[in-house]
Amino acid sequence: MKDTSDHSEARAEDARLIAAYAAGDLAAARLLSQRLSPRAYAHAYRVLGDSAEAQDVTQDALLRLWKQAPDWDAGRAQASTWIYRVVANLCTDRLRRKREEGMEEGFEPADPSLSAEARLLELARHDALQSALLRLPERQRQAVVLRHLEGLANPEIAEILDVGVEAVESLTARGKRALAADMAAMRDALGYET
Repeated sequence: MKDTSDHSEARAEDARLIAAYAAGDLAAARLLSQRLSPRAYAHAYRVLGDSAEAQDVTQDALLRLWKQAPDWDAGRAQASTWIYRVVANLCTDRLRRKREEGMEEGFEPADPSLSAEARLLELARHDALQSALLRLPERQRQAVVLRHLEGLANPEIAEILDVGVEAVESLTARGKRALAADMAAMRDALGYET
């Protein structure tokens, strides 16, 4: 039950912060940004594979939230779910444009606190997963990222992607199977035990 009460408290706090911002409290906007930005960025990065693009999407999503703040209906939408949905839509738009323009993917440097060997292995694993994610169909990619990397529940994902829970389950299952098949040949090279 603790998860449910924590979730309800977070939802109420987000709604309070949005209302405070709508009333002119800029500190409330900073607090809500600090709460929502890391998850929004992480989702955008995992879907787009580009740090600068993910930062742009995160900023754009927050700007849209601030524009929506005066008309926010806490009973209709949860801020975290709403922001994921906006990020998902913005990512979809950018991916479509990218396909049309034929742009290449970016590079994100490894964590400097790891040993050189560990950094190389983590970079190889990250790159392999990111490449495999980018080869998934877009809807499967979004479902897998939201479920298995962001840790959202299927009903939340269904709301974000505007599909039924059964569709989320199907998208996630197909995405996981495709990722496993795609990465199977690389298990040894990436240091995973069979």
